[in-house]
Amino acid sequence: MANYIPVEKTKNKMLWENIGISNDFLFGKVMQDAELCKELLQIIFPNIKIKHIKYPELQKVFNPDIDAKSIRLDVYVQDNNEKIYNIEMQMVNTYELPKRTRYYQSIIDLQLVDKGGHYKKLKHSYIIFICPFDLFQKRRHIYTFENFCKEDKNIPLSDGTTKVFLNTKGTLDDVNKSLKEFLDYVENGKPTGTFTNKLDKAVKKAKQNREWRHEYMTLLMRDIENIEKGMEKGMEKALVSMVVKKIIKGKDINTISYELEEDNSKIETIYYTALDFAPDYDIDKICDALLFNPDRH
Repeated sequence: MANYIPVEKTKNKMLWENIGISNDFLFGKVMQDAELCKELLQIIFPNIKIKHIKYPELQKVFNPDIDAKSIRLDVYVQDNNEKIYNIEMQMVNTYELPKRTRYYQSIIDLQLVDKGGHYKKLKHSYIIFICPFDLFQKRRHIYTFENFCKEDKNIPLSDGTTKVFLNTKGTLDDVNKSLKEFLDYVENGKPTGTFTNKLDKAVKKAKQNREWRHEYMTLLMRDIENIEKGMEKGMEKALVSMVVKKIIKGKDINTISYELEEDNSKIETIYYTALDFAPDYDIDKICDALLFNPDRH
């Protein structure tokens, strides 16, 4: 099988010199400035009066259980009323963000209770996703969700949870000027107002931080390596699937190697491994077997 060659254009966009506020790592670093973070929250929630914020932990990592999925939050802060805010920069539509907010909410609440708090003392929490895509396809800049009675929308559940999705692609006149300018800045990197100009200066200053650059590049190299491994695994899985289809059709090793233009020894390894899983030929199990013992024949 041909070696996977990563798309260089994508790599270049991810380099420290080329990233902007839409990069979750850089966004998290810039939001370590308490005044900037407070101002952003005040722009998103103009009806909430925030005097100051504090950071329980920077880029907080929640690891609730050895068998549970851990999460790493971009920005996790608390205001003077002990309200919790989690802000996430989400550049890719993974089509599971609503359920991810549910998981984030449960983990955050679990941590608060673990610290000795009673259910009644759980403070209001806000989970905010900033996205360059319209998750709900209604052209809004902001989608805010709280729990209400299905039969009577005038009855709130009052469980103290709010989920917010910000959309840089919005077209409706549904947000204040400062929030629109912020979303435009996330979208195109061009500051157009007082807050975005301050934000842009902070981004440029952050990119001069050598320690942060080194940290980012280390994480980037790890991520690229994991992506390449994933791509290679995906390509291998596709090859195994094609070989299995030809085995089922009764074709021999030499014929399969010729038709797929692959090395005979490689096809032989896949061929005999696949036979161990006949007649069901579970592709994932075959790939796992090849992964742990690639030279078995």
